[in-house]
Amino acid sequence: MTKQTVQDVDWKDKTAVVRVDFNVPLENGKVSDDTRIRESLPTIRYLMDHGARVTLMSHLGRPKGKVNPDFSLAPVAEYLSGMLGKPVLFLPDLAAAPAQVKALKPGDVALLENTRFHAGEEKNDPELAKQFAALGDVFVNDAFGSAHRAHSSTEGIAHTLPAVSGFLMQKELDYLGRALSNPERPFVAALGGAKVSDKIAVIRSLLSKTDRLLIGGGMANTFLKAQGYNIGDSLVENDALDTAKALMAEGGDKLVLPTDVVIADKFAADAQHKPVAANAVPDGWRILDIGPKTVAEYERILRGAKTVFWNGPMGVFELKPFATGTFAIARSLARLEGATTIIGGGDSAAAAHESGVADKITHISTGGGASLELIEQGDLPGLEALRGAPNA
Repeated sequence: MTKQTVQDVDWKDKTAVVRVDFNVPLENGKVSDDTRIRESLPTIRYLMDHGARVTLMSHLGRPKGKVNPDFSLAPVAEYLSGMLGKPVLFLPDLAAAPAQVKALKPGDVALLENTRFHAGEEKNDPELAKQFAALGDVFVNDAFGSAHRAHSSTEGIAHTLPAVSGFLMQKELDYLGRALSNPERPFVAALGGAKVSDKIAVIRSLLSKTDRLLIGGGMANTFLKAQGYNIGDSLVENDALDTAKALMAEGGDKLVLPTDVVIADKFAADAQHKPVAANAVPDGWRILDIGPKTVAEYERILRGAKTVFWNGPMGVFELKPFATGTFAIARSLARLEGATTIIGGGDSAAAAHESGVADKITHISTGGGASLELIEQGDLPGLEALRGAPNA
């Protein structure tokens, strides 16, 4: 998965058009979590230090192809100015932006308004891609979290400009690519989340690559019901039961399911709750976490791992009584010495931060959906577009 990077380009007298992932939470018009911005800084600073003019572009939220002030990147431009210690020029009008970019000096930085304010963005409109391409000489994709989207600003633009990866993109590929192609073994994966149907291809792919695959979260309920267990009022995908049976047959002993669960009499933090065997859920109760015996078994399996990939919570971790399983997995990864531990973004990344162990994880991906699609398909539209880019 090695690609040309920003280091392969002579940036003198060039403008970089950089697709970043600034899809950050805003509260009262202010950035409330700057993780994704901070992750982009190495690429931005490298370009600045090497004399490039830097034009950044990103989406924010889902404005559905219409201008919506609630999704403006203006607050992000202001925030980034503070992080870089110099003004970041905000470009609210794409039509006027090329002239503004040409006026930039080496080391200057500009940020384009939300790419999804344009109806053609999510349709990968080639004309819009050409408008984005008019903002520079070389395209730099540093938005791994959006690389699974074939949009004008992630894939289409690479057909017009020489295209290379940024440091964040390359870091994601280094870790995820190694886990996919040549992991140090034992290689253990843990998958959670709500639905089996969302992750069928991911499960099949991981079964072919891992030594053990631990299942938790709502998706485990479908596997349990497929075994003939009563699961009470638990979340279940009845139309995926045959799929779950097939996956269990394919996985054999490699696929590890909960042997006990934590159940509740309602979906609430103040619910009555207790651990029971996975085959002993009474009517009127629902599974909201993996149980203590399962936690102990999953911790035992993880202790011997040399490579771990984790995506998806083990239970409803946003409700404190049902966060035990998810936080246990996070802490197990943090305790591993000499192992490569990778968290595939999303809720798992949030759980690592909430449990205070994020700094002990080898790599936390910035793209949950992208990391899963990379595992499932082996490539992504935004990465494929970087292959064979003309020498910049």
